[in-house]
Parts: sequence; C-alpha cells; structure tokens
Amino acid sequence: MNLKEAVRERHAVRAYSPTPLSADLLDRLQAEVGACNEEGSLHLQLVRDNPAAFNSFSARYGHFEGVRSYLCCVGAKSDTLEQRIGYYGERIVLLARTLGIDSCWVAMTYSKRNAACVVRKRERLVCVITLGFGKTHGVEHRSKDRAECFSVPAGMQIPAWFNEGIDAAMLAPTAMNRQKFHISLLKDGTVCAQSTARGSMSKIDLGIVKYHFEVGAAPQIVHWNCTKNNK
Repeated sequence: MNLKEAVRERHAVRAYSPTPLSADLLDRLQAEVGACNEEGSLHLQLVRDNPAAFNSFSARYGHFEGVRSYLCCVGAKSDTLEQRIGYYGERIVLLARTLGIDSCWVAMTYSKRNAACVVRKRERLVCVITLGFGKTHGVEHRSKDRAECFSVPAGMQIPAWFNEGIDAAMLAPTAMNRQKFHISLLKDGTVCAQSTARGSMSKIDLGIVKYHFEVGAAPQIVHWNCTKNNK
C-alpha cells in the first residue's frame, strides 16, 4: 500500500486486538518519528506497550479498547505548534496504515497524567494518536460537498493535481468530522489552506488537511501561500 492508497483506506479505529505491534514495525515508526521531529521541530514520542493512558474512565467514555501503543504529540509552545502536530502526526498515521497499522487521533479521552511521555519545560502535550491492529479497520464517514471546500480564480482551468489534492483533503480526519477548511488555488499556482473554525483542534485539523492535500497532489510540489494580495 502506498500513501495515496493509505489516504483512502485510513479510518479512525478505537478498539484494538491484543496482538502487539512487532519490534520491526515499531522501529519503522520510530524512524519516521525521528525524521518528523527533526523536520518539524517537535518532540513526538512513540510509546510502546504501555496501556496506562487508556485505562481511565475518560478512555472508556471515548470507547477505546485494547490501546497499548500510541504517539504522544509534544512540542515547544508556539503559535504554529498545533498545525505542525497535525501535519507531522498525520504523516506518521499514513505511514502506519501502509504498514497495516490502524490509528485514531485523541484530544481529550485519555489520561494525560498517565501518558508515558516526557514533557519538558515550555513544552505541551497536545494530543495522542493510538496505534495498533484494529478489531476492524474503521468505517468511512460522510463528507461535505467538495465544492464547499475549495475555490479557484474565475476562468482558471483546475489542474489535475489540484483536484487530486482536494480529493485527498476531503478524506482527512477532522474534529467531529466537521471539515472546517477551505483551500484556494491562487493565480500564480500557489495554494492557500485556511481553517474556517477556531480553537486548537482547528489548527491540528488544518495541518492534517495540508498533509493530505500534498499526498494527493504528488508528485506536484505544493507551494503554500496565504498572502492577501494574491487571490
């Protein structure tokens, strides 16, 4: 399975089988975590076989079952932290799916106190991502009309890569499946992606959406640009 296939095949999974992830699979994920930390200036941490964060009431309330491995999404506090968490976290999620591993983004329904990760001074644990072999591979959710989520300049023919990017972005996981984003193709061929909601989750969602768009548009290199004088 390649990344474009993973975009289509990845769905949120909350119940996991007791079969543990192998050391080889975890090592491959860890290599990607290291690369994402370096590129994204983050402190993502892969927790192996430690279920404590999901043995709480909140986890049961969120219907999580059998979670043993997860990714702690940690980074230094900044205005861009959540968007970088979304972008690089989803990069790991899609790699995991190519390896046959299921996942789910978790913002609230886990125990931060029991999460087995290090949060240094001036850092923040933003969320976690569960990882494991799902009892099922999840289900597809309804999507908004794609025409609501993008725009192009009047009279411009939509390039194939932009259409493919939009298709991938429409499959991105977002909080409550609200899909509160808008992607614009600008006159010079650059792209603007913006959230149409507020709050830290909307910033995470935007990072996820941007990574999905890049995967869908590949091999086209996407140049992001949201300056107001280029519409």
